[in-house]
Amino acid sequence: MPEPELMDDPLQAKAYAEADFSCGDEALINRLQEYLISLCKIPSPGSMIVDLGCGPGNICERLQCLWSDVMVLGIDGSQAMLDHALQRQKAMAAELKGLTYRCSNLSSLVNQCVDLKCSAALVISNSLLHHLHDPNLLWQVTKYLAAPGAFVFHRDLRRPLSTKQAIALQQKHMQEAPSILIRDYLASLHAAFTVEEVQSQLGHAGLDHLHVIEVEDRYLDVFGTI
Repeated sequence: MPEPELMDDPLQAKAYAEADFSCGDEALINRLQEYLISLCKIPSPGSMIVDLGCGPGNICERLQCLWSDVMVLGIDGSQAMLDHALQRQKAMAAELKGLTYRCSNLSSLVNQCVDLKCSAALVISNSLLHHLHDPNLLWQVTKYLAAPGAFVFHRDLRRPLSTKQAIALQQKHMQEAPSILIRDYLASLHAAFTVEEVQSQLGHAGLDHLHVIEVEDRYLDVFGTI
């Protein structure tokens, strides 16, 4: 059950920018570090990290603070989301000197309408895949942006087996969240893909060497070297 591809409602963008996703964001960064360390793939100084569907910049900020000598590019199709990201960057200017944002949709990237001037050593996304009506866009953009030997890491929700399970997850994880986020979370669970569906997408895109695993009670990770 697809969701809208872009979160361009100002009230929706504000709710996400003000929400506390710190636990989930930290868990994602920790898992990413584990993968990179195990493969000796820590980004080198001057290399580029691209965060697709970066929203208000939560993950971009953490990446830039973790590796201060790399370039981080956050890309999102919603200017409403990026407006919040830019406000936060302005407030943290000293820590985020290598961070830039760009408003662009995945179709423009696939059609190579955007010149990034260098390829990415790391391509990442968080909760982007389930928004895409054509999920192949994410895998084509990943191939386009990634330098040879680059590491890619995409985390998303995975679809439960039933609406009953989806509601149980909503009540478990979003009980005290703002109403917009509670509504969107259930919609996101219904829009998300299963591990088997993602594996099929990767096979179609020629990326079936990437790993797809279940994480906790609601996520899936897609990761590996291009």
